[in-house]
Amino acid sequence: MMMVVMKTTRCARLLAAVGNAARQRAFSLDASSPLVRTRGYVHGRWVSAPQDFPVLDPATGTEIARVADCGPDEAKRAVDAAREAFRQWKDVTAKERSVVLRRWADLMTEHKDHLAAIVTFESGKPLKEALGEIAYSASFLDWFSEEARRVYGDVVPSPFKDSKILLLKQPVGVASIITPWNFPSAMITRKVGAALAAGCTVVVKPAEDTPLSALALAELSSQAGLPAGVFNVVPCSREQTPAVGRVLCTDPLVAKISFTGSTATGKVLLKMAADTVKRVSMELGGHAPFIVFDSADVDKAVQGAMASKFRNSGQTCVCSNRFLVQRSIYDRFVAELGAAMDRDLKMGHGSEPETTCGPLINDRAAEKVVHQMEDALSRGARLLRGGRRLRGSFVAPTLLADVSADMLCMREETFGPLVPVVRFDTEQEALAIANASRVGLADLARGRGFGGGPGGGQPGSAVHARGLFRGRQGVRSGPRGLQVRRGRVPGGQVRLLGRPVAERLTRSPTTCRQEDANANSLVLFVWL
Repeated sequence: MMMVVMKTTRCARLLAAVGNAARQRAFSLDASSPLVRTRGYVHGRWVSAPQDFPVLDPATGTEIARVADCGPDEAKRAVDAAREAFRQWKDVTAKERSVVLRRWADLMTEHKDHLAAIVTFESGKPLKEALGEIAYSASFLDWFSEEARRVYGDVVPSPFKDSKILLLKQPVGVASIITPWNFPSAMITRKVGAALAAGCTVVVKPAEDTPLSALALAELSSQAGLPAGVFNVVPCSREQTPAVGRVLCTDPLVAKISFTGSTATGKVLLKMAADTVKRVSMELGGHAPFIVFDSADVDKAVQGAMASKFRNSGQTCVCSNRFLVQRSIYDRFVAELGAAMDRDLKMGHGSEPETTCGPLINDRAAEKVVHQMEDALSRGARLLRGGRRLRGSFVAPTLLADVSADMLCMREETFGPLVPVVRFDTEQEALAIANASRVGLADLARGRGFGGGPGGGQPGSAVHARGLFRGRQGVRSGPRGLQVRRGRVPGGQVRLLGRPVAERLTRSPTTCRQEDANANSLVLFVWL
């Protein structure tokens, strides 16, 4: 116990020194870059608003830009512009839409360093991860540029000899795109790429913490030749968000809503969308379990835990939140994980090349993580690493042992660098704990019977995979428990909503029209 306390103290002092260094050293975003835009983008023009709001560097708390604080009036103008542009864009050939999207993707790759710097300064993400996000982001546009050419219809056998049934897919219209701050570029292109490829037009409302990435994408969309009004961006402050969101979710001209964010906010948007019966796709909260069975290679399990937990300082919807380890290897796993945290995690400003763990997005996020830590410790958890908030929104990566299922960190999504580790004895017990959450986006499990690795085919491995309830399962024997998804890999969510959020593009932004060629009648079907 004395060794654990000494390690925790030494780690805390080191992390505090790193946090102080990040505050004392000067970091600045190049505001002269043509990609750093600070006004809204409506109908191909940069528009001002009566007020503006600050965008802060979460690592230092300093202001890096002031952005137009658009309100409901600007949001309405953006919707009107998108509807006007839709009249022409829906008739642009699939090949032409494909060419524009591909050009946009190429421009992102060409300007990847500038785009990554923007992501790092407004979200705190380490530069290496930000560069990965830009590649990931461009891959969506690349993928959907090809899929634009494949919006096929179908011919259905008719029950009558004198008629034919043809299915034609058509764009639904204007789509409202509401995106989170943790992937300020990729979550936009993931949604917008599908909509534009299908012939829809969009209005994007980026998160108030990270509007600069969305505006940089708007600049590149213009350079790529996207017609005015097809892609619109309405940045706004936290105070203006409810009013802007109401316009985007209730305006009769909006046909489709795509949202990634919290479950609580998603419920509010669903209620607003119901009055006009809009098509809705949502990716909401996750609470991913990471299960390590005693058949696992512990070294590889630790590598997987590090990759799946500390990406973006734990601020991704598919980050592992609850670590379940079988009793016989529990002590070894937590010891090796603690050593890996000491060795591999370097806290600091995201623009420093050696940084692997940046700040949380803001003070509210840091307070939430600290609250979960304090709750767990008050209920008997044992602190092995970290356990404190540093300067600003930095929180020390924290490892907790002897965690129980009644603790707050086991019941609520963390979104931060907190690793609670629970013991379990049997497979059934692990699956019961894993499935105790009402939300979920991913599950990860470690055991030698998975994925055809060493010991592949071992009895019980298929049961592990089938027993996990949620949509995307990470059952692997390799060192990384969760691979970075590219444009071709669908995401999914079950529980609460129960439908995948990223099916093939024709199932979300288009309608399917059935025509009876003989009777000239028309029936509409919508893929939900």
